[in-house]
Amino acid sequence: MYSRIVLVGFPGSGKTTIAKKLATRLHYEFVDSDSFFESKYHISIPDFFKKFGEEIFRKTEHLILEELLLQNNVVISTGGGTPCFLGNMDLIKNNSFSIYIKMSPLSLTDRLIHSKKNRPLIQNKTPEEIELYVNDTLKKRDPFYNQADRVIKGESIDLDQLVSLLTSA
Repeated sequence: MYSRIVLVGFPGSGKTTIAKKLATRLHYEFVDSDSFFESKYHISIPDFFKKFGEEIFRKTEHLILEELLLQNNVVISTGGGTPCFLGNMDLIKNNSFSIYIKMSPLSLTDRLIHSKKNRPLIQNKTPEEIELYVNDTLKKRDPFYNQADRVIKGESIDLDQLVSLLTSA
């Protein structure tokens, strides 16, 4: 069985929810990289973005990923952009079993429009602007996400099947 499992995918794809359930089923620790970032630096990601900008955020996020990938028996839920910067997808692939939670742009748009979570990259956007953002950003990020060891459809995840796949390795 794999000692590190990393979930990647677009914001709103359900990575955190699935990672929590997976960790429980596997008796692993669950870590959300965004929450870990916020507790380590004592600042919310939206506030960090405002104060330092995306470039510094991505560099700091990379350091967080390196730190998390030193742990064993862990399921890590990454931020949506994490795999797409600074060689992070290679880092993930070389140090864990990675799973892309793939969802259609329509499903993602709907989830993000109705999300209660504060997401800095879609803050103050209209539903039409969110749809445009999802379509444009997904086109750029999909090549990174698709490098994952396994791609699963986020709209219809079979947790039993996923656990079976992971425990038979």
